[in-house]
Amino acid sequence: MRSIQRRLSLGLVGVLLLVGLALAQTSLWLFDLGLRRFLAEGLRGEAELLLGALVRGPSGIQLDEKRLNPAHQQPYSGRYFIVELDGEPWRSRSLWDAELAMPQQKGLVEGLLPGPAEQRLLAWRGDYRRFGRQVRIAVAQDYTPVLESFRRVQWTGFALGAAALLLILALQRITVRRALRPLEDVRQQIAQLQQGQRSDLDPQVPEELEPLVAQVNHLLSHTEDTLKRSRNALGNLGHALKTPLAVLVSLADRDELRNYPELRATLCEQLLQIEQRLGRELGRARLAGEALPGAHFDCDEELPGLFSTLAMIHDRGLDLDWDAPAGLRLPWDREDLLELLGNLLDNACKWAETQVSLTIRGEARGYSLVVDDDGPGIAADRREDVISRGSRLDEQVTGHGLGLGIVRDIVESWSGRLSLEESPLGGLRVRIELPVS
Repeated sequence: MRSIQRRLSLGLVGVLLLVGLALAQTSLWLFDLGLRRFLAEGLRGEAELLLGALVRGPSGIQLDEKRLNPAHQQPYSGRYFIVELDGEPWRSRSLWDAELAMPQQKGLVEGLLPGPAEQRLLAWRGDYRRFGRQVRIAVAQDYTPVLESFRRVQWTGFALGAAALLLILALQRITVRRALRPLEDVRQQIAQLQQGQRSDLDPQVPEELEPLVAQVNHLLSHTEDTLKRSRNALGNLGHALKTPLAVLVSLADRDELRNYPELRATLCEQLLQIEQRLGRELGRARLAGEALPGAHFDCDEELPGLFSTLAMIHDRGLDLDWDAPAGLRLPWDREDLLELLGNLLDNACKWAETQVSLTIRGEARGYSLVVDDDGPGIAADRREDVISRGSRLDEQVTGHGLGLGIVRDIVESWSGRLSLEESPLGGLRVRIELPVS
């Protein structure tokens, strides 16, 4: 969600900056153009006044200074003119010792001309006839104060624009957070689904999210139904095979096969393995129960049921005990942990004399799971062999070895470590250390 907010904020900033700068520059340009045209009309009127100030005098045509703008008499006043009569120029006193060239074209001069004292001049030129003679008049006005005003307006506009941009960003973040809050709620609900804390998404969402939530809920319902059908089919298949399997086992014990000892031994072994495998899978389905897919392992909820099931399977008075902190939840898939603990505890119950215990502890870098029994144990030089899949130490004990091959695969998939040690109870201790990613 934060990345979405960041992208929206950056996009909004970019758009506002581009649009704001374009509008500001366009507005200033249009205002400058309109102001120059307005001032050009004043300059044209001033040129006509200068034309009227040309009078006949004792020495010929001359300028009547009484009709001149007083600003034309003050040096560097910002108001200047040049009058050319048949090529003879008259300059305003305000130019003092500065030069002002006659513009090459009539009307408002494009751009600004350089003037005295680093002034920038807006100039206008007009061509007339006076007393039958050709007269060219150029008038100019200092445009520097206007440019400075524009600069002040620009900086003020930038400051106000920056303040407005910050305000818009703040409002945008609030708006986006409120708009994305339903998505964040849906994300949290999906996380709860993954942890098995809920079975579907809350349908009370904004109209735009209703199709998404409806599809997810439909998919969850379909997945749950599929899992239930698969589990029921597995159970039905197992129960359906039990009777034919029992018949085959009884046939293998008939006297007709005693003349074929090798065939009889092979047949009995294979049938026994099928029976054990079938029992294991049925037990796994029974342990899984009706939990939601992806549910994490809650020790307070799962361990009592697991130990009750083991007590029914191994009904010979074993003392089954477990020790885990109250409220402990292991952050791994529930069914995988039931598979792991089920194999470990089932094998411990097969070999134990009277006692089996499970200890779960949370550590700084992860969790440790320890299973102890008071059985015969395993010699230190044989422990590595036992971890391998299918290894068995006693053919008279049912089961595919100790089942540690399956446990090893699960532990390795979680980047954990499996080790066999001597138990304080006198038998075998299986220690599993699982890091938290």
